[in-house]
Amino acid sequence: MDNIATIATFQQGSLYCQYDAKAIKQFYPEMLDAQFWQQQHLVTGSAQGRGTTWFVKYNDAASSVEKHWVLRHYYRGGLIGKVINDSYWFNSYQNTRAAQEFALLATMQQLALPVPRPIAYRVIRRGLLYRADLLSSRIENAQDLVAILSNRTLSYDLWKNIGATIKRFHNNSIYHHDLNAHNILINDSNDIFVIDFDRGEIRHNNKNGWQQANMARLQRSFMKELQQLKQFHFNQDNWKSLLEGYLSH
Repeated sequence: MDNIATIATFQQGSLYCQYDAKAIKQFYPEMLDAQFWQQQHLVTGSAQGRGTTWFVKYNDAASSVEKHWVLRHYYRGGLIGKVINDSYWFNSYQNTRAAQEFALLATMQQLALPVPRPIAYRVIRRGLLYRADLLSSRIENAQDLVAILSNRTLSYDLWKNIGATIKRFHNNSIYHHDLNAHNILINDSNDIFVIDFDRGEIRHNNKNGWQQANMARLQRSFMKELQQLKQFHFNQDNWKSLLEGYLSH
């Protein structure tokens, strides 16, 4: 199957990368640096979160296909993020945030779950610390739920499908560390995707009720946007429809 990645490794001194050799015919570590794309005028957009997420295009000469990717640098949250905003304690390359998310995305691709395809990641070690970046495929013609609900309502069936999609992840033991309305995307065909699996993992049982905690976190995110935005098309009936789809699968 084409969605099964062929993982290759590049290592040079303190620099460690892994990438999908099917997606990148000629890999350069600089591909994990926004300046690489900016200098070639291949940046197609950006989004602001903890840091800047870059949207880039890759011209695959071998297939003459233009591919659209997302480049994200790992930033810390909370109070510690104000001190060392993008550095993490190094244990091993496999235990870095980027390697863990890359591997989880690859696993979910094999399970045919609706997530971005992992393209490459980079880890730069500096003594006891490291910094990291991740390149993944861009979900084309899609918006997150916050952007969509700021402009229009969703149908009953679409709310049910959102719940059913989340249940697919839970049925496959996929834990999302920060399931919120920004991390659920819908494209022009009403296909639903989930993104941003930083600190996500496979949990083979529902010990401590993590699935219920995921759903509670998602509900809180809807309520937060409802309170903060002047217009946000969400109500309790929408949540009931989502739960109906979740509980029926």
